[in-house]
Amino acid sequence: MAILNTIVALIQIPREVPHPDNNTPLDISDPADIIIYIVVPLIFLILYLVMRKKRSKKKESDESNK
Repeated sequence: MAILNTIVALIQIPREVPHPDNNTPLDISDPADIIIYIVVPLIFLILYLVMRKKRSKKKESDESNK
């Protein structure tokens, strides 16, 4: 019975997806990792904040014109 449980457990582990046991930490010395994980999210955050500020200014100007 234990052998059957082991076989069933091994069959269910997908090989293509990352697992906690084979993940590696972020390599900061690699420029691609810096761009993907630090620069791009910062650009998105800055763009979001700028657009939010423009939207609030536009909303205030629309309310003052009424």
